[in-house]
Amino acid sequence: MVSSIIKKEILNNVFSLRFSVTFILLLIVIPVMFFILGDDYVRRVDEYSLRQSELENYLKNYAHFNRIGGVLYPSQPPIPMHALVRGLSAEVNMEEFHNDPLPIMFPLIDLTLIITVFLGLAALLFSYDSVAGEKEDGTLKLILSNRISRSKVILGKVVGGVITLLIPFIASLLLGMLFILAHPRISWSGEDWGALGLIVFGAVLYISLFYCLGLFISSRHHTSSSSIMTALFVWVLFVLVIPNLSPYAASLVVKTPSNIKIAREVDRLTDTERDQLGIRLSNERRQEMIKKYSFLAEALTEEERDRRIAEDPEYKQAYTELRQEIQQAWDEANQIQSKKVEDLRRDLELKESAQTRLSRSLSMISPLSNLVYLVTDLSSTGMKNREYFDRLRTAWYSSFGEYRERKIDEMRRQNPAVDTWNTPVDMSDRPAFLYREEPLADRFKNTLVYFMILVVFNLVFFTAAFLSFVRYDVR
Repeated sequence: MVSSIIKKEILNNVFSLRFSVTFILLLIVIPVMFFILGDDYVRRVDEYSLRQSELENYLKNYAHFNRIGGVLYPSQPPIPMHALVRGLSAEVNMEEFHNDPLPIMFPLIDLTLIITVFLGLAALLFSYDSVAGEKEDGTLKLILSNRISRSKVILGKVVGGVITLLIPFIASLLLGMLFILAHPRISWSGEDWGALGLIVFGAVLYISLFYCLGLFISSRHHTSSSSIMTALFVWVLFVLVIPNLSPYAASLVVKTPSNIKIAREVDRLTDTERDQLGIRLSNERRQEMIKKYSFLAEALTEEERDRRIAEDPEYKQAYTELRQEIQQAWDEANQIQSKKVEDLRRDLELKESAQTRLSRSLSMISPLSNLVYLVTDLSSTGMKNREYFDRLRTAWYSSFGEYRERKIDEMRRQNPAVDTWNTPVDMSDRPAFLYREEPLADRFKNTLVYFMILVVFNLVFFTAAFLSFVRYDVR
């Protein structure tokens, strides 16, 4: 009997106007989305390659350690899943606003938006009259008169409704995937296809929970007109209100200092205050060295100093010690000021992390937030990928710091008087930053909690729909 109910639900929905509209919209929107995001991905790959090429040319001609700080830094290349999900890694470049403001004002649609907004709403629109509407038509009373249990009826409605919604979604997705397979510049790995499979499973859970929610709402009303009003209110609450208000609610509970204020304080500590401390410490070290080597107090031109270093071993030794002492003074100043900056930033980071965790927890009251976290984390475009990228970046900065110290030591051995920060350096042998996506198994582990929450939502809404339907008056 359950199969009969499922078949009836599918047939009723398939031959309805709302199914035709949903199918046509998905059949247009999803393939177009693949085409637009695929083209955007290829463009960004070309731009990334061009930036890397220009960086190499720059380093060949102008590289020195005082200049490359704002030029040489790890950057994440575009990943193939960007042809499907934009996520957090699709940074907004405000310079592009002058060329094309629309992608900034109206962000491009992606699979996450289609599932969370369109399919969630479609599930409610397909289910809001499953009980109340059939009561108005008199068909519900006829079905129950055949001695079929209400539990089988509600189960058949859920399964049939979800299958109905999956038909246009899967068909449109398969059509869009043909574009990925045929595109010569987009190559997905096995892990990319595996991530897509897990995303589709998450979408099934999301669609089914909204369908169960619609059944629950329908089972609490006796007219389809009042049922749809409640369904739309709940949809707005879950999709628009809770996810958008959670950051503001978290900011009221966990206060964080202004980023502008912190940036100004960092600039003061690393610029004015550091220079004052460095000059004071280096002058103290210089005076101590002059007491030890009185001839260092002589005023010499740069040319005279270099000649004396080459001709007088004692002067060379004294000057080398002086440079070392001065460098140690500046290193001490940098260390002191860096500690102050580190403490300042650590305090900001702890407060921001606490605020983010609270905001994330509050937003997870909404099914939409859980699916967004699930999709972006599986596709390496979410917050977890940012944390993973930060770990890779930190490791690279550590290795580059060791490389820089080796290079500076080599330069000083060749010429003790060299300006190590402003002298061009061959950096062709520097450690390269290589970004590799986090393994799919690790990404899946990170998203287990979201899968579980979506399952819990399904159980709660299905139980609520079942209990309401059991007590529903069909007369």
